[in-house]
Amino acid sequence: MSTPPDQNPAMQAIFQAGSAMVEGFSQFLFRQQENWPAAPDGLIPAAWSAGSDELKALQQEWMERHAELWQGMLKKPAGEPGPQVAKPEPGDRRFADPAWGESPMFDYLRQSYLINADYMKRVADAAPVPDGQAKDRMRFVTRQMVDAMAPSNFLATNPEFIKKAIDTQGESIRKGIQNLLADLNKGRISMTDDSAFEVGRNLAITSGAVVFENELMQLIQYSPLTDTVAQRPFLMVPPCINKYYILDLQPENSVVRYAVEQGNTVFLVSWRNVQADQGHLTWDDYVEKGPLTAIKVVQEICKIKQINVLGFCVGGTLLSSALSVARIRGDDPVASLTLFTTLLDFSDPGEIGLFVDEAAVKAREETIGKGGLLRGSELSTVFSALRANDLIWQYVVGNYLKGTKPPAFDLLYWNSDATNLPGPFLAWYLRNMYLENSLRVPGKLETCGVKADLGRVDMPTFIYASREDHIVPWKASYLGRSLLGGETTFVLGASGHIAGVINPPVKNKRSHWLNDSKTDDADAWFAGATEVQGSWWPVWAEWLKGHGGKEIPARGRLGSKAYPPGEPAPGRYVKEKA
Repeated sequence: MSTPPDQNPAMQAIFQAGSAMVEGFSQFLFRQQENWPAAPDGLIPAAWSAGSDELKALQQEWMERHAELWQGMLKKPAGEPGPQVAKPEPGDRRFADPAWGESPMFDYLRQSYLINADYMKRVADAAPVPDGQAKDRMRFVTRQMVDAMAPSNFLATNPEFIKKAIDTQGESIRKGIQNLLADLNKGRISMTDDSAFEVGRNLAITSGAVVFENELMQLIQYSPLTDTVAQRPFLMVPPCINKYYILDLQPENSVVRYAVEQGNTVFLVSWRNVQADQGHLTWDDYVEKGPLTAIKVVQEICKIKQINVLGFCVGGTLLSSALSVARIRGDDPVASLTLFTTLLDFSDPGEIGLFVDEAAVKAREETIGKGGLLRGSELSTVFSALRANDLIWQYVVGNYLKGTKPPAFDLLYWNSDATNLPGPFLAWYLRNMYLENSLRVPGKLETCGVKADLGRVDMPTFIYASREDHIVPWKASYLGRSLLGGETTFVLGASGHIAGVINPPVKNKRSHWLNDSKTDDADAWFAGATEVQGSWWPVWAEWLKGHGGKEIPARGRLGSKAYPPGEPAPGRYVKEKA
């Protein structure tokens, strides 16, 4: 007969250690809040007195689950699987290997961790902090702690490491150390086989040439792939915080090539990976020397008054700002606008907003706000932290514990190709967009010498958002419909910020939602939407075709006399390293 858990010395030790963890975690959570008093020595902080019953109930449930796990482990027959008291969340692959269930010790480590992780997350959810940035930050910090504490991340508590080391007679340990030293030399964790890709060799290989450049961007024109093209050319403005070739990875998943194949004369802005001597550049510089200059050059090359344009993420925010400036100046250069995963109203800025508060913005303003750089490596670290299990810990385990090399994956190669940002640009962007949300208010934000007003951006607009996007929440992207002055079409795709966008029809993956409703309410729009299997690209291509004008013969040469073609695409700016 097994010893009752409250009398079992091992179980008592587990409860004592767990109680210490509970108290330490509760103290930690509350000390994150600058305006809260430090919690007293007792298990339940004074700030939580009103909700102490809820906390006690969570503690009691936590202890009961551990007792159930312990008793089940003691009672299970030899050779039989242990009790399943705690299971990983759907999509959590950390404990999928059979080795975790083959040993009672590792099975217990796995399940006890899952019980603790669930408790910590529920404590953070129940904390008496109003919903908003403080609560979201508490949840984020909790998730970081929970992810880092996983037994899969450590040599002694990961049976896959031990099994691999035995099976390879220690070779996996040697390779793991080799991988670690190589990554230390790189200054980052390897997420893919870097040797498998090269920009200009098998990435960003759509045929074209640079037809214009300034200190901030190169403008690429792509060669036609059809005998006739739409009369209005098409300009793409990608995000300046990443390299442009996310839109031109490989031929089978290239947005650029797809747009060319649909009969468009395509131009694209390739932002410079700025170095120290560009550390003075501002938001106004990006608007003026980026979209506004690119639009003018495309107009002159194609000898046309209006063109079609696309902005992706931050590129969409820049482009929308630029079009507001143009319209207020009396220009009307654009017939249609496409926005991919773009924020115009920053009231719900996604998880990036967790890093942005008055203190953080002020620190940036005082350090690099007058000149300097935000290094691309720092930016990459922030984005990786948003999905630590997917973008940090799985590679720590695979590269260093198991001694394996990550497979070749073009999207992750791009993700690791870091880009610097000028300090003045960044500080202005963080304060005026994320912190003060000024772009949405007509006349509040001065850009390029005029008061911005998105209501003046009155051309037809196609807005795409991704349903699982944690950087640009789709409902926040939807808010742009009520700010723009023209007719809008909204399409929602499955997956996240990047994978939702890069979803070519040939893959026949995922789904998208359509609804002709013009309601300002995102939930109402979704409630009436129809789910359609497959890529949303054809819907967008058909919409764009409706704004392309008549068909004309494709041009025989790139550029013009005033803007002769120079170096071939992808150009040298995109190859500059951070």
